[in-house]
Amino acid sequence: MNKSQLIAPVVKWAGGKRQSLKEILKYIPAKITTYYEPFLGGGALFLKLQPERAIVNDLSAELMNLYYVLKNNLEELLEDLHKHRNEEEYFYQIREMDRDQGVYANLTAIEKASRTIFLNKTCYNGLFRVNRAGEFNAPFGKYRNPKIVDESKLRAVSEYLKQAEITFLCTDFAEAIKDATVGSFVYLDPPYHPVSKSANFTSYDRGGFNQAEQQRLKLVCDQLHEKGVNFLLSNSATEFVLDLYHDYQIEMIKAKRRMNSDPNKRGAVEEILVRNYVEMHGNTFLNLGMM
Repeated sequence: MNKSQLIAPVVKWAGGKRQSLKEILKYIPAKITTYYEPFLGGGALFLKLQPERAIVNDLSAELMNLYYVLKNNLEELLEDLHKHRNEEEYFYQIREMDRDQGVYANLTAIEKASRTIFLNKTCYNGLFRVNRAGEFNAPFGKYRNPKIVDESKLRAVSEYLKQAEITFLCTDFAEAIKDATVGSFVYLDPPYHPVSKSANFTSYDRGGFNQAEQQRLKLVCDQLHEKGVNFLLSNSATEFVLDLYHDYQIEMIKAKRRMNSDPNKRGAVEEILVRNYVEMHGNTFLNLGMM
């Protein structure tokens, strides 16, 4: 299957990996039987690799509905997207739909996907954010001409999703990767452990991801390692995370972050890549648990 350069994330997601792809790609095995990504988000790495077989997951039902509609109802989605207007009053009317579950429940899957794209393209900083009730709460962005309908990109992503063997899930991360076997590759991009009390991006979905969840994720990584499954994990370079994964290969990388609410605090930050395999020859990797 030929890879298309047009294929890229269709929504901007907190913690997206577009700025880190160059570093992450250095550690991707050349041969992957099945690609797993249990914290999909915007899917920057997934859409860059364009694997022929993948199991992708996210706890956000809105997000996974968008991918499903992109694959199965592209023309209807494009038609619905054209109805939206970049106007503040209209934005809040669309945003308020999830305040009344009767209204939201009556939206079709296509209308929900269209709403997700519209809000993402027109909200402040393009940050998908919900409150504890699961209600979208980012304010209007006041952009002069946001590209609400990026038809060429949407068509390219849709075509890829149709051609490849992709399974979409909306479940717990551990459940999403339980069937990974030797030859599979698992990329884990969880909500990051906060570097400070004021730098917590773990609330972009109602579930949150606290320290206990970070520890549970480490146990899941240990299970993958014991099975001989290669995994690569991204996270913040905090003392807690470094200690948690001290028995694995750790690479420090610089990543650009543009989603801080304070523009003066955006820029390069230190992150880590954790892996359980070593490079042997070129792009051939050996799982340390199989040595």
